[in-house]
Amino acid sequence: MKNFFKLLFMVTLTLLVIHCTATPEGREITKNQLVQMHTAAPPIGQGWSQVGYSDMIHLDGRLENLVAYNEDQIVDRWEITNGVVGLNHKARHVVYVGGLAKDNKTPLDTRTFPQKEALKTYILNFLKLHPNAQIAGHNQFANKACPSFNTGIWLKQIGVSNKNIYTKA
Repeated sequence: MKNFFKLLFMVTLTLLVIHCTATPEGREITKNQLVQMHTAAPPIGQGWSQVGYSDMIHLDGRLENLVAYNEDQIVDRWEITNGVVGLNHKARHVVYVGGLAKDNKTPLDTRTFPQKEALKTYILNFLKLHPNAQIAGHNQFANKACPSFNTGIWLKQIGVSNKNIYTKA
């Protein structure tokens, strides 16, 4: 019976969403700070049950895992993060530190060279494991500037196939 319910609720990973932390250019953020921003009760945080992203790319290009996951095609309940309402059950979310100008208000592509390289590597490796998945920016699903750059144009620049670039919304 347990396996029946597992099969009933299995959802294939079909989407990778790119986010920014919406923090000022050049200001680093820790895993603990990010988790608190999402899970602490308002007004400090969002009051979510889980952080919004699976992985974070720091200013120096270092990749930090935020929520454990395996690399299979199925999104297990414990792998779900709160990145995009209504799509989290079939998506993974990656975030880079930054996304705002130093004024802490104006959206800006603040990705450092190491972040761009790390994000490129992350995406290309993700697509090797999930060749039918699509990649999108958070702004394609919400009225936000996040990730503060045009994901479609950038994905083409790094050689991602059109079939893997999300174009709806």
